[in-house]
Amino acid sequence: MKKSIANWGNYPIMESEEGTFRTIGELKSLLDTDRAVIARGNGRCYGDASLSDVTVCTLKYDKITDFDTTTGIITCQSGVTLDQLLEVIVPKGWFLPVTPGTKFVTIGGMVASDVHGKNHHVDGAFSRHILELDLLTSTGEIVTCSRTHLPDLLEATCGGMGLTGVILSVRFQLKAIETSYISQHRIKADNLEELLELFEKYKDVTYSVAWIDCLKKGKGFGRSILLMGEHAKRAELKSGADPLQLPPKKSIPFPITLPSWVLNNFTVKAFNFLYYHKAFRKEARSVIPYEPFFYPLDAILHWNRGYGKKGFVQYQFVVPIAQKAGLIDILKRISDKGWGSFLAVLKVFGAQDTGISFPMEGYTLALDFPVRDGLFPFLEELDQVVLQYGGRIYLSKDARMSARTYRSGYESAAGEFEQRVHKYNPEQKFRSVQSARLAITR
Repeated sequence: MKKSIANWGNYPIMESEEGTFRTIGELKSLLDTDRAVIARGNGRCYGDASLSDVTVCTLKYDKITDFDTTTGIITCQSGVTLDQLLEVIVPKGWFLPVTPGTKFVTIGGMVASDVHGKNHHVDGAFSRHILELDLLTSTGEIVTCSRTHLPDLLEATCGGMGLTGVILSVRFQLKAIETSYISQHRIKADNLEELLELFEKYKDVTYSVAWIDCLKKGKGFGRSILLMGEHAKRAELKSGADPLQLPPKKSIPFPITLPSWVLNNFTVKAFNFLYYHKAFRKEARSVIPYEPFFYPLDAILHWNRGYGKKGFVQYQFVVPIAQKAGLIDILKRISDKGWGSFLAVLKVFGAQDTGISFPMEGYTLALDFPVRDGLFPFLEELDQVVLQYGGRIYLSKDARMSARTYRSGYESAAGEFEQRVHKYNPEQKFRSVQSARLAITR
């Protein structure tokens, strides 16, 4: 049946015929159509990559089919969410090799976006930890691909936004942990220059991320709070604490969709001031459960309602490590415009991942902008700065960039990716609003 569907940014919204499946037979029936089809997990990507005429929801295809608690190798169906997975693996002494900033994404979505986390500079993107995956192609054939069997299909599927087929199951390697806690190290940086020096100083720390006040000018331009962490050892816990206990489930619902006028220069500045100054000390260390470190916003259900009825777009880009001038340029333009983001998050990426995967060795900044008059021309201006410094935009967060910006940013990877999409999806059964906008599919 048709329904209005939007992803986490609530922009764009479109009418789509949505179907769900529990078996391969049911899935094949959903694909028996001449209309455009795309798979969709829990709708936590921000743009239009999982929107199409027919949307295939994977959430009921959600079984863990194998888990070797000795080796940490796990196989699960694509509709399993990280929330479900963590409840099984953490008590057994294992953790996700890579995790985004929310646990409410599916494993299939992790693959399609080739998710990165706070540890990309150490552990790479999620694709680095995949052993093999099963895919239902446009011909109705179930194909297993790995680094030794159909590696081109594996590479095109990781970060490929669902255009090679419906991901059915994924086999991947988990990370061994002694406890379910994080040893956190927090440092306040007075400005952007100090922050980048801290990233370099602590480049061997496994997890690192910084919040930036993107409206502050003058000497405090780019003032930040850097959060770093390692999985805590048993010896770091208080006596008697259960080392592998799951964090208590705590959540506060965001009750209403706020009017758009609430989000303005004054409220963003006030939020940034309070957030920066709530950390009284220059530096602090603590041992905390993993949830507030990895998933702080998950404690506020439906926090996306805070951006108003028009929705918002998340703008995430990366520029090469040698081009920090590009990062400075963009932050200055945002500050001058007065359109700061409540949540401006900076991370450092490690070595380039293969294929169409987003990360390259460099700085990546993610910002949330409520949809308003003049926003898209401003983002097009930022696109040109990103391209000028050799960067690119994250497909999983994109809702508006042009085909030219996409091809310029991904360069040769875009052409190779499209060839593989046409090879494994020759009739272009799998296509989305995004793939049409970027001219990846016809």
